[in-house]
Amino acid sequence: MDQKKEKNGGQESVVPEKDYKEAYEQEHYKSTYLAGRVAELEDQVDDLQFKLDRIKNNPVWKASTPLRKCMHFAIRQVDRVKNCGSIGGVVTKMKYKANERKAMKHYGTESFPSEEERKRQEETVFPNMVKISILTPLWNTPENFLRDMIGSVQKQTYGNWELCLADGSDDAHAYVGEICRELAGKDERIRYRKLEKNEGIAGNTNQCLTMATGEYIGLFDHDDMLHPCVLFEYVKAINEKNADYVYCDEATFKNGDINQMITMHFKPDYAIDNLRANNYICHFSVFSRKLLDGTELFRTKFDGSQDHDMILRLTDKAEHVVHVPKLLYYWRLHAGSVASGIEAKPYAIESARGAVADHLRKHGFEHFTITSTRAFETIFKITYEIIGDPKISIIIPNKDHVEDLRRCVTSIIEKSTYDNYEIVIVENNSETKEIFSYYEELKNNPSIKIVTFKGAFNYSAVNNFGVGAATGDYVLLLNNDTQVITVNWLEELLMYAQREDVGAVGGKLYYADKTIQHAGVVIGLGAHRTAGHTHYRQKRENLGYMGRLCYAQDVSAVTGACLMVKKKLYEEAGGLDEGFAVSLNDVDFCLKLRQLGYLNVFTPFAELYHYESVSRGLDTDGEKAARYNEESARFREKWKVQLEAGDPYYNPNFTMDKSDFSLRV
Repeated sequence: MDQKKEKNGGQESVVPEKDYKEAYEQEHYKSTYLAGRVAELEDQVDDLQFKLDRIKNNPVWKASTPLRKCMHFAIRQVDRVKNCGSIGGVVTKMKYKANERKAMKHYGTESFPSEEERKRQEETVFPNMVKISILTPLWNTPENFLRDMIGSVQKQTYGNWELCLADGSDDAHAYVGEICRELAGKDERIRYRKLEKNEGIAGNTNQCLTMATGEYIGLFDHDDMLHPCVLFEYVKAINEKNADYVYCDEATFKNGDINQMITMHFKPDYAIDNLRANNYICHFSVFSRKLLDGTELFRTKFDGSQDHDMILRLTDKAEHVVHVPKLLYYWRLHAGSVASGIEAKPYAIESARGAVADHLRKHGFEHFTITSTRAFETIFKITYEIIGDPKISIIIPNKDHVEDLRRCVTSIIEKSTYDNYEIVIVENNSETKEIFSYYEELKNNPSIKIVTFKGAFNYSAVNNFGVGAATGDYVLLLNNDTQVITVNWLEELLMYAQREDVGAVGGKLYYADKTIQHAGVVIGLGAHRTAGHTHYRQKRENLGYMGRLCYAQDVSAVTGACLMVKKKLYEEAGGLDEGFAVSLNDVDFCLKLRQLGYLNVFTPFAELYHYESVSRGLDTDGEKAARYNEESARFREKWKVQLEAGDPYYNPNFTMDKSDFSLRV
């Protein structure tokens, strides 16, 4: 029999020739059938269009147009109220928007230095007064954009800079060169070169670099503006923190007025998983010229996302990537800018995907996929290859609550597509006969075992006991009041947990009403100033702050209600601290992993319901409240330094009183 070889998951398998013929015939049949159906549907569409045109030309239809518009407007307003959940939701949203408008004013020209502060900064002498070469490629730049851009550099309170302008404009925009030569004649720090031909963003910027003489390089778009203090703040970071790569927060603005902001992006500190999924660093990048040794600045094959490629490469080499958490860059919104929508530069999507793929391959990853998310075309989901077939031990503490446990276990068995797992149920002081009857049922499943922890309830001790009975390479702490939603939840967690640089991985959890319970933990957030959940109680379909509910990212901690980690790391970190009997043990564990040098990752692609507190109740009154206060005090003392420093994956411009990324104004 003739045979052909076919690649399958990296392996070669032999496929009979006749199978190919059968497959071809099936596909041919499907193609013919679909072609017929398409023709039928086209005829139906033509018929419906004819009927619609007849209705629209009817005098009665035309006369009722104003009434229909009023009706549709009323329906939209009702829908908006529904989307907010309640009148209270509308009020909350209005307050958020009002606070945001106040913040926009605060971070605009109101944040510019007074004459006294400007004088202080201008007279400051740093130990290392580095020269910063700002590279700006020009191409048919509108005159007002050009003058605003150059003016924002000339108004810097730190004076040791040079502005390198490489001009690829065509003959119809000769005024660009005239203006630059005029300004350069008055300020020797402005350097201008007319290029023989336009080489695109990457090529023109590389031409700017040949003109640069500074120890540090800054990248600045020809249509944007800088805050007057940005270079001062950066040189301060270079001197105080030995920064070799610096970036800041930024805003988009319209109508040529930086006070008319569209969005404000307050960023986390350096976070590699965030950066792989989303070029959140973006503007304003300034870095040591030494980072370019042996490498290019911009690579023309990634034109359109050349900055994402460059940031990935240079932050890889940098020793001290420093985020200045101040809004110091203003990104102009106008037709043709990426800020106005990716539609302006559709080629940027493929360039960004290629840049991320190149970076991943250099880090040893293979057989990954990079796909756009619902947040934005260049905000990516990275699907890593699962290496081997490691065993996962799912640890579920339980006391009574037979229906909760049954729902949890059933969802694991029925929905999980990954099958190399065991379920370790840790029985702790149950009293009802129903739960023991259910245990007897479960004993028929060889993948499930029940172990008994004797002693008073202590969440940490119960889980540590369960992990001790586990035989898997990975352990997954899971609450008994959870229910699996996504079928490949184990793969989504495992693809991150298997990485050598990752500690704990957590999924996205919802309450029964499909609002978010967990999407990552921020330390210091909340009334007790211990830790809190971001995006708390937002709707499942929400994109999150700057799309952060749509991509995997580094966080300080994840919830123990669904937490995967290598078993050897669990043991290396000492397991859960049994001094935290009920609360904050998961956050404490994640911070111990960070102390050991590991990342903790939240992925929104492993989704579960979490009927929180069904099992143990709430910590809002009486003895439980006293215990929570005691554990909170212990946590604040143990992690005092980290809490004072602030969560590196949040931003000090956000209030710590709310979980909705409200600004501290």
